[in-house]
Amino acid sequence: MPDAAPADALFTDLYELTMLQAYFDERMAGEAVFDLYVRSLPPQRNFLVACGLEDAVAYLEGLRFTPEVLEYLRGLGLFSAGFIDHLASLRFSGDVRAVPEGAVVFGGEPLLEVVAPIAEAQLVETYLLNQLTFQTTIASKGARAVIAARGRTLVDFGSRRAHGTDAALKAARALYLAGFDATSNVRAGERYGIPVAGTMAHSYIEAHESERAAFTAFLNSFPDTVLLVDTYDTERGVMRAIDAARAVPGARPRGVRLDSGDLLALAKRARALLDEAGLRDTGIFASGGIDERQIAGLLAAGAPIDAFGVGTAAVVSPDAPALDSAYKLVAYDGRPTLKLSPEKMTLPGRKQVFRRYDGGRMAGDTIALADESPGGEPLLIDVMSRGRRLAGDPSPLDAARGRVRAQLAALPEALRSLDPAPDPYAVRISPALARARDALAARLARGT
Repeated sequence: MPDAAPADALFTDLYELTMLQAYFDERMAGEAVFDLYVRSLPPQRNFLVACGLEDAVAYLEGLRFTPEVLEYLRGLGLFSAGFIDHLASLRFSGDVRAVPEGAVVFGGEPLLEVVAPIAEAQLVETYLLNQLTFQTTIASKGARAVIAARGRTLVDFGSRRAHGTDAALKAARALYLAGFDATSNVRAGERYGIPVAGTMAHSYIEAHESERAAFTAFLNSFPDTVLLVDTYDTERGVMRAIDAARAVPGARPRGVRLDSGDLLALAKRARALLDEAGLRDTGIFASGGIDERQIAGLLAAGAPIDAFGVGTAAVVSPDAPALDSAYKLVAYDGRPTLKLSPEKMTLPGRKQVFRRYDGGRMAGDTIALADESPGGEPLLIDVMSRGRRLAGDPSPLDAARGRVRAQLAALPEALRSLDPAPDPYAVRISPALARARDALAARLARGT
């Protein structure tokens, strides 16, 4: 289930509130249209996976200023009494269109469009950017690991290295959405219905008199488990795990976990030892600072590894830790608007993104005006109307996982590479949108 909507609207930048005061003073309450998008892909990415919409919708549905929050704002001495009283009744009453979670997207394409009275649409900028940017970053990183793993099991191990508890939970959800199979975080499992996985740490081994004693004790409690075998010497650890499995009635270890060293050589040796002992169904689980490139390299070299635990690399995305996301006004009170800043120019008006396919593969996207029909599948769908969520899939996380799987399969093969594609995916602007942009830019340049 998605998080409960926040009880107040203070997760915002101060300048959102000072603009709201000015709008209030000017009696500006016209309809605004804002686009949220990523300007361009990081150099290390060929695509992005949209994520975070569930939290965005829950936030918008629950947007409100509580009496305690209003009292705090009064104490800042920045806002008029009339404006504070106005905030007490502010609710989000607008419409939202968005690409669904799990959709593959590219630079410049609107991920979300907000249409609401300008104060409502302006206030929510900070929260929407925070949630969609972070979760899309992590889902995109996770999708790369899924591609690299080629069907092997992936477990999120990253909570202890995430940048805070909220980030750990949202990362666990984003990674599961992207195709990971489980998380080690029990709270994420409870909150989102994600399978949880985990067995023991090195401290458990060290707390016992011997490695063999630790394995025996643990198998007595959990006969179908994964044993961590690299605390002292990995090869001997595998042999002691085999001895313990033979000694405990009914024990059938699900796997052994390698967490350090030369994972390729150790995995091959562990597989040989397990097979010789008749434990052919006991898998090999690898972890320890692994990322998608190491996964791909190990499997390309023939490592007999059945599952990977991916931690820090998955939840902080160190090779692309941030996205150049933006939330920009594109229309107000019935007129299109435009920002002319160098390298940050916007596209005016309400828009739609259309995707073409060729032989089941994505063949190019077109960003067009909302009332155009250039051909292809429209990506932005209605998700909120008049401030309320529209009826949708009863299990959105499962639906999003299926969407990721289908869309990754539909990517051109070059875009599935972990390296930058020689020819980036084609995203073009329709001629009508380009004309509208150029005409408005010329008018603004003339100062009219």
